Amino acid sequence: VIKCKAAVAWEAGKPLSIEEVEVAPPKAHEVRIKIVATAVCHTDAYTLSGADPEGCFPVILGHEGAGIVESVGEGVTKVKKGDTVIPLYIPQCGECKFCKNPKTNLCQKIRVTQGKGVMPDGTSRFTCKGKQIYHFMGTSTFSEYTVVADISVAKIDAAAPLDKVCLLGCGISTGYGAAVNTAKVEPGSTCAVFGLGGVGLAVIMGCKVAGASRIIGIDINKDKYAKAKEFGATECISPQDSKKPIQEVLAEMTDGGVDYSFECIGNVGVMRAALEACHKGWGVSVIIGVAAAGQEISTRPFQLVTGRTWKGTAFGGWKSVDSVPKLVTEYMSKKIKVDEFVTHTLPFDKINEAFEQMHSGK
Repeated sequence: VIKCKAAVAWEAGKPLSIEEVEVAPPKAHEVRIKIVATAVCHTDAYTLSGADPEGCFPVILGHEGAGIVESVGEGVTKVKKGDTVIPLYIPQCGECKFCKNPKTNLCQKIRVTQGKGVMPDGTSRFTCKGKQIYHFMGTSTFSEYTVVADISVAKIDAAAPLDKVCLLGCGISTGYGAAVNTAKVEPGSTCAVFGLGGVGLAVIMGCKVAGASRIIGIDINKDKYAKAKEFGATECISPQDSKKPIQEVLAEMTDGGVDYSFECIGNVGVMRAALEACHKGWGVSVIIGVAAAGQEISTRPFQLVTGRTWKGTAFGGWKSVDSVPKLVTEYMSKKIKVDEFVTHTLPFDKINEAFEQMHSGK
């Protein structure tokens, strides 16, 4: 058993608490990882807020991390002690019907136990003050050591800087993949990106890599525009600058609507606007943001009858074990940006400050 520091969420709506936790050794087909770097994501904040129907407490959150394999359980063959890895919140077992289908990346092998906050055998590897602590998204990267299933880990280039590539564990891969895998943006197309946080910037990067000729960034926070343009946005607009609905503004700007739109916020009203901002006959809108529990999307069916397509994406459609190492290689060869997404680097015990920075849009 390893004793180490972790940020524990004891209950919903309260700040994280840095505690000493015990991390049990990995069982069969499990891997214990020394986490070197982790990022914070709105999905962690969503569960911490209490709005997540799957949220269990007390829990160690975190799902964008990178580290070094400390030990492996019986039967683990894909990684060994000392390997550099990224934990994966969407695993890839290679055996289930989802893994065998090229149309999806949604491996279901451990979905049920992962959703309940436990390892595949139904138990936790974390304890603190004599209490069992739940796992989160199969990763729990807000701990100096974590245990994951062997299908939830990608071995990456040992030369990669872990304080940067940890972001490929969620946000960057999700946005970039939404553009290149889910929407399949084509050269010369016009795109609209709603929400210019980390995921939105990654969508812009994907649209640019795919050869889009016009990329319109949409956000009410104008402080985000300069960064969006650095990533490839050709122009940025705020819905608050017009009395007309944003979908009408975009239709006027683009001679009838955009070819592709992306919702990177998790707001069901914006999801509708993003669909309705698409061009009749061929427009495709991709939902990336996670809406709160119980919320529903709506539009007039005529929007779809007249040739618009509404899609969703999780982790950008990447089959995780296969794709994450390739994304790291693309970063190392300068095909995709990663460093530019990092605005602040804080010591682990300042993790609550990191959440405050994220909520304030900084």
